[in-house]
Amino acid sequence: MVRRPVAWVVAVVLLAEGVLIAALNWFLGVVVDRQDMSLAGLDPDVMSTSSKAGGVVFGLYFAVCALVAVLVAVRDRAPAGLGRVLLISAAVVHGLLGAFAWGLVGWTAFLFMVTMLGLIVLLLVTYDRTGGPQSPAAGDGGPEQGAGPDARAEPDAVPAGPGAPVSRTDEPQDGDEEPQDSVPAQISVPATTTA
Repeated sequence: MVRRPVAWVVAVVLLAEGVLIAALNWFLGVVVDRQDMSLAGLDPDVMSTSSKAGGVVFGLYFAVCALVAVLVAVRDRAPAGLGRVLLISAAVVHGLLGAFAWGLVGWTAFLFMVTMLGLIVLLLVTYDRTGGPQSPAAGDGGPEQGAGPDARAEPDAVPAGPGAPVSRTDEPQDGDEEPQDSVPAQISVPATTTA
């Protein structure tokens, strides 16, 4: 299965991104604080505090997204609810960061962001969300025990015998080579007559 390795890769990279973004913003906040720099008259303390707070918030955001990816890998199930929303938002964030990175940083950062976007989308689409009913195994109980829909008796079933309808399972079905007509799925066998 390719699903679990993708989930683990997404989890590790998202966690590394969270740590890196938090550390980078914290470092920028320390630099602004020590240099006593100001931008357009803003207070340096406010700039330093907001940079550190932003780094912590984004770091925690990516860490929670990584936790969702770990849960997906461990459970081998599709993310649901808030976890799915978080992974979708992480994909959108990587798409936007990739668009900005192309112009501001260069093609390597763009390539990394697009790769992460692709991995997150791959993680989201490789899991089957429907999880429909399983076909019953041989020897399982009847419909009362949760067997599949084929095990239930039809309410209008006609007992077998002379003149009973016969299934046309050996004739061409939809999509076969021969043309189809509007004949019903069951036909009646003619009764034998003596003259």
